[in-house]
Amino acid sequence: MLALQAVDTLTPCPCGNHTGYTRCCGPLHDGGIAQTAEALMRSRYSAYVLKREDYLLATWHPSTRPASLKLTAQQPMPTWLGLNVKQHQQEGEHATVEFVARLRYGGGKAQRMHEISRFVREQGRWYYLDGRFPE
Repeated sequence: MLALQAVDTLTPCPCGNHTGYTRCCGPLHDGGIAQTAEALMRSRYSAYVLKREDYLLATWHPSTRPASLKLTAQQPMPTWLGLNVKQHQQEGEHATVEFVARLRYGGGKAQRMHEISRFVREQGRWYYLDGRFPE
């Protein structure tokens, strides 16, 4: 059984949106459709924070999706510290989102994960394809 984290609906969304989880990533986690690749990427970041492996796999394109992510088995467990979206570009049914996520493993030093993610839209839904790390 997955250990999901509870979210206080009065606090900002884990992705950094101050409107709160119930108005930002929550509806997407409950089956809503992301209108942009950036919205999907933000909701995926929040899913990592909340250990929503089901959502991460459902929004990962089948051509590149792993069988599982084993988020609850990570040791030490990461603590997600914040997200900064640097750039979002869309050309038709394809998009890229460049972001920096900050995290810490155990009591260690904070780290940055800089990624340029590729997305594709099929039948009105955005999917994560893959990402590269420019640094």
